[in-house]
Order: sequence, then structure tokens, then C-alpha cells
Amino acid sequence: MKGRLRHLILGGAATLALSLAVAYLSAAPGWQSLPADMALLRVSFTHSGDRSASCRERTPEELAELPPNMRIAKVCDRRRPPIYVEIEIDGATVLAEELPARGIAGSGPSRIYQRFPLPAGRHDIAVRLRDRPATQGFDYVGETQVTLVPAQSFVIDFRPESGGFVFK
Repeated sequence: MKGRLRHLILGGAATLALSLAVAYLSAAPGWQSLPADMALLRVSFTHSGDRSASCRERTPEELAELPPNMRIAKVCDRRRPPIYVEIEIDGATVLAEELPARGIAGSGPSRIYQRFPLPAGRHDIAVRLRDRPATQGFDYVGETQVTLVPAQSFVIDFRPESGGFVFK
């Protein structure tokens, strides 16, 4: 009985010490992802390139060779084209990148997630996107002026159904 009591006391003390250590480490040491005078700009969205540029009309001869249930006049490539994104902060281009379509067959959407630590204060932000490879210029343009406070996280999203870029 005496040995069992000793084991219970030692086990309880070890459990208490471990619990106190975990509690201390959950609150300390303090960790900050950004310096105190910085804010964060995040660009995060998913968008598919327009593959209508790769579509073509089948000739009457091609249609005649197909079974009746497969006679679709317009045929498009399964692979999606890449999208091109540019981000400009305070007049300086910080990102100019072509984003490929994802997936095994390249038929999925293009994705972007970029973080830009910025000093707190006022910033002019311009974002441009081209999703049609045959066009010059940009299909979507968004511009905003934002005043960031320290530790703020400002997000740029893209929603074509809402007219393009969403700043929040």
C-alpha cells in the first residue's frame, strides 16, 4: 500500500508539472507575426482562365464522321489558359506573374496567395488581371487607396460575379 501511494503522489506531481508547463507555454513567450509598426496585405483568390479562345467550329466533314449523339459544332480544348496578375503598391510593381491552371489535365482554376508586409499608413493599391490569352491589356482592374493601422490584415479577393476585385 505504501508503494502505491508513493506512485500516485509522484504521478500526480508529474501531471501537475506538465499541465503548468503547457499552460505557461500557451501564453508565453509572446509571439508576433509582424513588427509592431507593420500591417499585412493579402492577395488570395481562385479564378479560371477563359478557354473560349481555344474553341473552334468543326467542319461539316468532321461532324458527318461523328455519331449523331456526339455532333457538337463547337469544340474546346480541355486545358485552361493561365491567368496573368499584376499588383502595384504605391506606384511600384510588386508582383507580375502568370499563374498556370491547376490539376492533372490543366483544367482546374489558377490560384494565388501572396502576403505583402507594409508599413502602417496610407497606400495606393492597383490590381490587374487578364484571363483571356488573346487580349491585350487587362480584363479586370481594381484600384483603391487604403490607410492601414498596425497589425491590420487587408485582403484583396476576386469575384467576377461582383464585378472583379473586392477589397476588404
